[in-house]
Amino acid sequence: MVTKQLSGGFDGKGDLNRADSLAREIFSDIANKWALLIIEAVGERTLRFTELRGEVEGISHKMLTQNLRMLERNGLVDRRVHPTVPPRVEYTLTEPGRALRATVDGMCAWTQRHLDHIETARGRFDD
Repeated sequence: MVTKQLSGGFDGKGDLNRADSLAREIFSDIANKWALLIIEAVGERTLRFTELRGEVEGISHKMLTQNLRMLERNGLVDRRVHPTVPPRVEYTLTEPGRALRATVDGMCAWTQRHLDHIETARGRFDD
């Protein structure tokens, strides 16, 4: 059974069926490969932009910037600017970000557990 109504009242903000719902917008934001990889990379640490870019292999400067802004906008990442020259910017997960990371960890474990099965299925499909 899929829960389509998230907590958040009866105003429709939590209804994943509604195209204009906040829940659907948030889901769309966080359900992309870069956001998930960033959340996993930050983990319990505090990382600078360049450190984070090194942790997320293949991400461009532009995509990292866009995804960090989106995660910050959604309250999942905290951005701290230190008044130095040049400015030092650090990123950490907020409490909701750490809670989401637990879900991301579960997805990573699921992927590892079922990788052989998926690879076999893809092989049959692609033949």
